[in-house]
Amino acid sequence: MSLGELLKELRGDEALRDAAKRMNITYSYLAMLERGRDRRTGSPIKPTPETLQQIAKAYKYDYFKLIEVAGFSDDTSYNLALKEPFAHNPTLQQWYKSLPYCNEQDVKKLKIIWDVFHEGGDN
Repeated sequence: MSLGELLKELRGDEALRDAAKRMNITYSYLAMLERGRDRRTGSPIKPTPETLQQIAKAYKYDYFKLIEVAGFSDDTSYNLALKEPFAHNPTLQQWYKSLPYCNEQDVKKLKIIWDVFHEGGDN
């Protein structure tokens, strides 16, 4: 399924103008997204990450599923999880980011614990 097909399916019977208004985009842009091509140039249309987030929110659809269908799941500008470690777990992310500021003894203790967990493995 293409992004355009998915967007048409998600919109269902809702008027194009109404759906676009909820997304804060123009109805003509939503129509182009549904067609998958810019009607002026004929070239494929590439929505911004922000536009896809607005669409996901308006349709109550998972953003990561949307970027996957759009073919952008491996693009770091669309999928911040590729850029930020543990992007889906703020608690773990905060802990991870604090590690460089921990004292050396604490980091050594964590390393010992890590080694115990991976003992006997191929890691």
